[in-house]
Parts: sequence; C-alpha cells; structure tokens
Amino acid sequence: MKEDKIWLSPPHMGGTELKYIHNAFDTNWISPYGSNIDEFEKGLENYLGNNSFVTALSSGTAAIHLALQLLNVEEGDFVICQSFTFVATANPILYLKAIPVFVDSEESTWNLCPNAVEDAVKYCLKQGKKPKAIIAVSLYGMPFMVDEIVEVSKKYDIPIVEDSAEALGSRYKGQLCGTFGDFSIISFNGNKIITTSGGGILISRKESQKGRAAYLSGHAKEDKDYYSHSELGYNYKMSNISAGIGRGQLEVLEERIKQRRENHDFYHHLLKEFEDIELFCEPDESFFSNYWLNTIIIKGEFLSKERIRAIFFESNIETRYLWKPMHLQDLYKDYKFIGNNTCGILFDKGLCLPSGSGLTDDCKNRIAEMIYNLKS
Repeated sequence: MKEDKIWLSPPHMGGTELKYIHNAFDTNWISPYGSNIDEFEKGLENYLGNNSFVTALSSGTAAIHLALQLLNVEEGDFVICQSFTFVATANPILYLKAIPVFVDSEESTWNLCPNAVEDAVKYCLKQGKKPKAIIAVSLYGMPFMVDEIVEVSKKYDIPIVEDSAEALGSRYKGQLCGTFGDFSIISFNGNKIITTSGGGILISRKESQKGRAAYLSGHAKEDKDYYSHSELGYNYKMSNISAGIGRGQLEVLEERIKQRRENHDFYHHLLKEFEDIELFCEPDESFFSNYWLNTIIIKGEFLSKERIRAIFFESNIETRYLWKPMHLQDLYKDYKFIGNNTCGILFDKGLCLPSGSGLTDDCKNRIAEMIYNLKS
C-alpha cells in the first residue's frame, strides 16, 4: 500500500477562515461585494505599506491584464516580459493584442537580466516604438534585481509591472515585494504561500488607480440608477467568500513564511554533500525569499531531472519541472527573444521539490530517504 502523497505546495489552512466565511453567509454577502473584501484589501494595504492601494480580483492574471490596461497598452504596443515564468505573466499582453518581447534571465536570481532588458528596449526603439511596460517577475519567491531593473526603467521612462505572484513576504533590501512596480500583482491561487482558493490582487501606487481598477473589474458599470456602460469592462472581482478565506490566511502569513524558509534550511542541510545538485538560494543579504518553492539544478551527468523525478514518483512524492520559458512555448515561439538562453538551460536542468508549509517531519524523512537513494 502506497504512503500518502506528498504534494508540491498544497493549501494550508490557518483555522480562522471559516469564521469569515460564516460571516459572509450570515450577512448574505456571497457576491463580489461585502466586508470581507474591504477588510482583506485593508489588511494587505497595511501589510505592504509604501503607498499600496489594493484591489482584490479573481486572479493574478486578471491583475496583470488590468495593470497593462491602466498603462494604456494597446494593439501593436511592445511589452517587455520575462521569458522564464508561468504563461499567465505573458498572456495578458496578447489579450490586448500587444506584442511581447521576451527577455532572458540572469543566473543569480533567475529573473530579468538587466543587460538583456536594455537590449530589448533598444530593439523596440529601432522598430520605432518605445515599450509600454516591463513585466518583472520574482520567480519562486526570489526578488528580481530591483536596483538594476528600476535603473533601466527610469533611464527610458518605462513603467514596471511587478509580477510578485509567488513572492508575498519576500523582500529586497528590507522592502517587500509588491511595492517596487508602478503596478504590482500577487496571486492567491491554491498553491501559493497563502490562498483565497483562487484570486489575486492588483497593487496601485495611487488611490485613483485603485478606483479605476475596481471600476474596470466590475464590468465598467457607471454610478447610475440603471445599468450604464460606456467602455469595456471585465468580470474580475473577487468574491466575498474568497476574501473571507484570505482574511484568515493573512493572519498566518508570517508563520507560513517561517515554515517555508525552514523547508529551505532542511534542503540546504540535506543537499550540501551533493556536488551534482545545487539548491537555489538567495544571492546575498539584500535578498530575502519566502522560498515559496525550493528548486534545484542538476549539474552532473549521472543524475538527471527525469531520473530524480521518477524516483520520487515511485514513492508518491510530487516534484515538478521548472517553468518552461515562454520563448520555447509553441504559443510564443515566433516572438522576439533577447538573451543567451540562460533560462532554457535552467529549464533543462531544474526541478521543484515539495515545499508546502505543512511539510511534516515524517514527510521530510521520506524525502531525505529518496535523496540519499540518489547516491546508489
């Protein structure tokens, strides 16, 4: 009989979520309106600080879409986008019929290479258009090279959309991810560090932008006694029930960060004797990762990501390949890519390991046994 499955990053309830869900039912606010939404947004604004105005939405993808729309991205515009990411980062560019220009990663954070970003800007200028935005991702919870990317952004006056879908609680030089972009987004999908079952937020720097985002996310319904619409809107609001889950989850956020970082310490100790396996770690003290997922690069010829994954699979332990870069996807293969394919090499050699905040000692013992089996 197989042992229970160890999942990569399952939801982890804190215990108070039902209180807020019951409140939604008791007050009959089970629509995309209600006190849970208001309080969830306020709680996140207080947590993030730094002029953060939060709009609760149905997904992080919706947040990126609205961010690009608020930056007036239109058909034919260029948007610079990190290639090494989940497809949800890039798809909103196509929603608006804009043109993605994909950029390679650098090796220390696996995120946007500043030199390649500047090369991408120059490429766009040669085509006769300045990019409308730079989408910068903090992959697997690791902050991107903020100083360098912001420098390019300011040099060419191009706004940053900060995709911190995986990086709630991560910091760069003490400042929280989600506060560096002209617009920022965070995801609360079921596998994230805290969840609303599905959902995300758009973080604006001005209260007026929050109001505009809320307007567009509610079908662009005008403030009249009848249904009146003068522009295209979307059904992107978060439900009051989902926001109730988020309120309970927000109460345990710091504990979840602590638990994920303890998982990283576990893997660091476990893998230090393996010359052929490199654990992805913070480059220096400027970076503080929530280590949403712990990831490895397999360097030797004897081991491969396929072999390691097969060994774990046989023991009912979930692992997953790293994100396949956008420029290698059939959907995006005909779009411009700028870089040396560092992210493609990472994809070829990388693997995600179980990293849930509820990872027990028994689970860790099973994982350790599988790791030690790799030596044989």
